Amino acid sequence: MLFYTLLGGYVLTSVILFKYPLLIHKKKKIKFVCKHISHRGGAGESYENTMNAFKKAMAIGTHMLELDCHLTKDGEVVVSHDQNLFRCTGINKNICQLNYNELPLLKTSIPIDFDPVDVEYIGSENDDRRIPLLKEVFEAFPQVPINIDIKVNNDELIRKVSELIQKYNREEYTVWGNFNDAITKKCYNVNPNINLLFSMKRVIYLVLLMYTGLLPFVPFKETHLEIFLPSIYLKKRRNPLKSFLPFETIVCHMINILLMRPSLFQHLQRRGIHVYFWVLNQEEEFKQAFKLGANGVMTDYPTRLKKFLENKEREEKYSHT
Repeated sequence: MLFYTLLGGYVLTSVILFKYPLLIHKKKKIKFVCKHISHRGGAGESYENTMNAFKKAMAIGTHMLELDCHLTKDGEVVVSHDQNLFRCTGINKNICQLNYNELPLLKTSIPIDFDPVDVEYIGSENDDRRIPLLKEVFEAFPQVPINIDIKVNNDELIRKVSELIQKYNREEYTVWGNFNDAITKKCYNVNPNINLLFSMKRVIYLVLLMYTGLLPFVPFKETHLEIFLPSIYLKKRRNPLKSFLPFETIVCHMINILLMRPSLFQHLQRRGIHVYFWVLNQEEEFKQAFKLGANGVMTDYPTRLKKFLENKEREEKYSHT
């Protein structure tokens, strides 16, 4: 009898705190809310991770820039998704093998990873195809929220990115981390004042906590949950998830069933944790993400997302009149 009494008390307390987490947690104070996030600056509309891409995305009205970092042989932090330069430049060299002034220009056509068909961005030879320094981005966009993916487990890279963030007073306007838990832990240990992404391991931990009822009781150091829509990625031919998800189809179905819960996202948001979906490029995908309760969406096509958000805002305005 005592067991059932205690169990009932636990379940009731968990349910109450799940709905009202601020009874025991202090809400995270994040300086920005971003509905519109440009993946690699908008890889479908500009050369990815270039200054021109970031400038165009800002002109469109994006709220956040997403980018990736690596370290050159001479210790410069550069903005590039791939460590190996072959996909983007045609040169089969790693960034860490070259000094910054030796880095080649991007090719005139680059594959768009998160597109359901084999699509490439094709610009012109006169477009900006230079791999930029991270400090250039910080100097150009001093108070624009930036999401940094630390691509490799490199202590020097993490330290130097942290130093740049501090130098440009960007701790409150930057989010960093990686799917790899070891990298994300190092990021937090080097600078706990920077907004932090959930690693894949921590997302699994989050799910376990939710289904055991423990979630409302556990504090989190992370500030941003950045996840994909499994139902959408199962349809796509060009699928970067293969690089980090074993048994892709099974895992995607499990994540779709266990993690795609608006009640979970609402709980996290009440605690001040932002929820973003990536990388979505079609209107139906945008709709699904916001229907689930996302704070924001990351896209390769900033113009498409901008148009969708404007139409959505217009529809909501008319529905309230």
